[in-house]
Amino acid sequence: MLSFWEKRSFTRYDRVVIGSGIVGLSTAISLKERHPKASVLVLERGLIPTGASTKNAGFACFGSLTELLEDTRLMGEEDALHLVRSRWEGLRKLRDRLGDDAIDYQNHGGYELLFEKELACLDQIDTINRWLTPLFPSPVFQTRNDRVRAFGFNPQVVRSMVFNPHEGQIDTGKMMRSLLQLAREMGIEIRTGAEVLSLQEHSEVDITVRSNGHDWSISAGQVAVCTNAFTLALFPGLPLDPGRGIVLVTKPIKDLKFKGTFHIEQGYYYFRNFNDRVIFGGGRNLFREQETTTRIEINEQVVNVLKQKLDDIILPGSFYEIDHAWAGIMAFGKDKQPILKKHSDKIFLAARLGGMGVAIGSNLGEQIAGMMG
Repeated sequence: MLSFWEKRSFTRYDRVVIGSGIVGLSTAISLKERHPKASVLVLERGLIPTGASTKNAGFACFGSLTELLEDTRLMGEEDALHLVRSRWEGLRKLRDRLGDDAIDYQNHGGYELLFEKELACLDQIDTINRWLTPLFPSPVFQTRNDRVRAFGFNPQVVRSMVFNPHEGQIDTGKMMRSLLQLAREMGIEIRTGAEVLSLQEHSEVDITVRSNGHDWSISAGQVAVCTNAFTLALFPGLPLDPGRGIVLVTKPIKDLKFKGTFHIEQGYYYFRNFNDRVIFGGGRNLFREQETTTRIEINEQVVNVLKQKLDDIILPGSFYEIDHAWAGIMAFGKDKQPILKKHSDKIFLAARLGGMGVAIGSNLGEQIAGMMG
């Protein structure tokens, strides 16, 4: 039972944000920037964000050549370009808001490894570069086949490599700590271990929260739901599918030959260096049914596929050891457009980030804050 003081000071807010990942914190910060005197509360069911914001590989990217070719085919050139713009603006917003040092941003460029079956896409590099001209006046993609052997990749499998100078890498742990620190400095309250069970609209939104086995009732003038794949728990009919991503990291490798971010097979596989380690993720496309889940578990079949690609393609003939593996939960739909909608006058949703939360999260947060007024 709450005390008189608790009811007066901890149960009513102007705005509540559910989810403390990159979208949730970006939304809360943007709300506070727009309304400095408003009371803003962030509710997080875990001790730290448990979806994808702290589980990813730390890519600051907006799409590889084959990804963008597929996006233009599925979505049309105008919608696909709008999505690239949103990702690029989101990355700039994140860097401007926190500073490169705070997120350990490093710009070594990005590469896509192409196999024999994908070489035809090289004929479309000039077309894609012209399409991207409104965002990048100089050509984005260029072939760098000389670096296949220089980086130690298997030239029998990797037949070409495409370079993008605009990609970078970040430390997503530092990113989330910096966002949390900024939010608290702005006067935003953050409560962890607070699982939202339901939302009920009346004159305000009544939020039922479970914490330490007890249910609380919190009210808010407006609520932003920013829980990506886990939004299905509150809105079961939402058109999104969860997607589990498995990521592993090696122990330090002596004389590691490459730096940068790397993509394989339309981004279904991705790897990068972290100092002299390799962080490598992907493979859910081979086990789509098993990986369409919100269960945060390791699928050893996926781990074995990643190890095989390390052996055959990325580190052929090199000795390495796996230090750690983990899982994160993303959300996908029929295309890569995120869900950003006004559910009602008081409830707003941001979800289905398509595995691009680092890029698009800050921009979505600003947009949803704008929708809330």
